[in-house]
Amino acid sequence: MLETLDQWVEGSAYERFMGRWSRKLAPAFLQWLQPPPAADWLEVGCGTGALTSAIVAESAPASVVACDSSESLLDYAREHVRDDRVRFVLASVPDLPERDGGYTSVTSMLALNYFPDPAAAVQRMIELTAGPDCLVSACVWDYGENMQMLHYFWKAAAAVDHRAREFDEGHRFGHYRPATLDPLFRGPGLRGIRCEPLRMHTVFAGFDDYWQALLHGTGPAPTFLASLDEDQRAEVARRLRKHLPGRTLTRITLTARAWAIQGTTH
Repeated sequence: MLETLDQWVEGSAYERFMGRWSRKLAPAFLQWLQPPPAADWLEVGCGTGALTSAIVAESAPASVVACDSSESLLDYAREHVRDDRVRFVLASVPDLPERDGGYTSVTSMLALNYFPDPAAAVQRMIELTAGPDCLVSACVWDYGENMQMLHYFWKAAAAVDHRAREFDEGHRFGHYRPATLDPLFRGPGLRGIRCEPLRMHTVFAGFDDYWQALLHGTGPAPTFLASLDEDQRAEVARRLRKHLPGRTLTRITLTARAWAIQGTTH
């Protein structure tokens, strides 16, 4: 039995597996969010710094406090985001870093569904704002069939080992759509709530590019794959080669969707 479903142990491995798609999503999320300039940001669950980098590059922040519960992912972020306005902090909900005067924009990209109590996390995010008219936001992958790179992996994995369902984000988090996200933000009394899809493609330079990203034990799918024996891994690969859609002679193009949500404090 594996110790945990989600092992986030190495920044560069996460980058190859999911971080490169987070970096593609982050600017689209910010463009949709339209945050005010010169904001004081709190980013909850910053991972390897994909959104942090985008905030610095595109949103003219006054300051950014980016926190995560994984020291190894923070080490990667610190190395790759060098800006005097940014401070990386080892912290998780509910023990998030406070700021004198509060934050004017509090966000979480691709982490909300992993928090033990998402409703409590949103409530804490609101509590840390500077008062009225502050922005609170989040973005999560729409797992399952709307995240093809993972959907087809878990389908192949489940045919080889029934434990795959326990790890499958589609099974665990597939309900994180507007019907779930809206109450998380509306319940604490935020106003002007918007929840909309962000669509993109995950493009791989052939099957090896897709497969190699799964072999380094960071994240649910790589963690599960590492638990299989050599013959089982080979069978998962065989099934994926047969069933992955979107293939041409030189690349594999798969669809992905995320849900973005925002609200403003009273």
